[in-house]
Amino acid sequence: MTTPRRALVVVDVQQEYFDGPLEIQYPPRDEALERILAVVATAREHGLPIAFAQHTAPADSPVFAAEGTGWQLHPRIAAAVGDAKVFRKEYGSIYAGTDLAAWLRARDVDTVTLTGFMTHNCDLASAVESEGLGFTAEILSDASGTTHLANDAGQVSAHDLHTTLMTLFNANFAAVASTGEWTTALAAGTALPQGNLVASAVSGRSKFA
Repeated sequence: MTTPRRALVVVDVQQEYFDGPLEIQYPPRDEALERILAVVATAREHGLPIAFAQHTAPADSPVFAAEGTGWQLHPRIAAAVGDAKVFRKEYGSIYAGTDLAAWLRARDVDTVTLTGFMTHNCDLASAVESEGLGFTAEILSDASGTTHLANDAGQVSAHDLHTTLMTLFNANFAAVASTGEWTTALAAGTALPQGNLVASAVSGRSKFA
């Protein structure tokens, strides 16, 4: 089996998710932050390319307003950047309107490990677009996070939303692992196991029959 050529992308770990209306609810944001920092340290130890995304909106936006308080990277994340790449993005996907795909290809990366926020928005968009760009995506379930949602279409708790999305990711768009499982695979130079859409559908039909 070919050893994955990984890069770590830390998605939008900004103050908006700790102090604003988008406050992460599950996994608990402080626990997720600790794991994200641990993943960054592990990636650095193994010499992985590391990039930090920073979502950016116009100055009059209610969230992520450029240079505003909520737009800033969390202080502990900012302190961990070092010489890693930091890039701004305006869309959900880490690739849309950015130079990230070219940067990854220049480093011969074929596998992108996603951590950060939010599971149901930027992580989802990034995992989906990875497929079309030819990158294998991984997402760390305990180093990402989401919010409760409610609107005219329905409502869902952060726990249920996050768990459902991890099941969805692993059925097609990204291999799902804990930080511990990812660390073990990284040290061994192996790919993370991943389900597939057909097997997941057959298993699901059996489970809910």
